[in-house]
Amino acid sequence: MLVEVGKASTIPEGEARRFTANGTDVAVVNLGNGHFLGVDDICSHAESSLSEGEVDLEEETVECPRHGSVFDLRSGRPRSLPATLPVRSFPVKVQGDAILIEVED
Repeated sequence: MLVEVGKASTIPEGEARRFTANGTDVAVVNLGNGHFLGVDDICSHAESSLSEGEVDLEEETVECPRHGSVFDLRSGRPRSLPATLPVRSFPVKVQGDAILIEVED
């Protein structure tokens, strides 16, 4: 199910924002050129918000602000310790200025 969560214009390129889609907090990242990716907002290692982390546009990753684990935005897999478990990744579509996230019912 696609859920509209916000406006693409509210996320500057290279930054993330947290949105709630069907009860799930998702960190949505603006990679530029109208391309957005989404992952679980909460780090799999510790209760920290990935939407507050640093985004690497070249690597397409986000770094947890608490312990520095880096997550691949396409797969949700950790690329560095201390996290060993992935976070879920979510398909994100933009229609006009609307951000749509695909989540389970």
